[in-house]
Amino acid sequence: MVAHMKTTIDISDALFRQAKLQAHAQGRTLRELVEEGLRQVLAEKPQKRTFRLEDRSFKGRGLQPGIREGDWDTILDLAYGLRREP
Repeated sequence: MVAHMKTTIDISDALFRQAKLQAHAQGRTLRELVEEGLRQVLAEKPQKRTFRLEDRSFKGRGLQPGIREGDWDTILDLAYGLRREP
């Protein structure tokens, strides 16, 4: 026994008319045409798109002389200057 579910979908009027004409020309129902199309789309293997983070690292020379690591007040002053808000 095959279970069927009724549902409503919104498609453009032009696409609906074209699908009805195509189904009629093939001697099929619109339902058969839609089901076939859905099966074809679902059977396609999805293309795996792997995320790859672009390497944006660079070789630096570290901190400027006179700046201690973790001395954020000095670092922020150098980076933002007078634009820094309290």
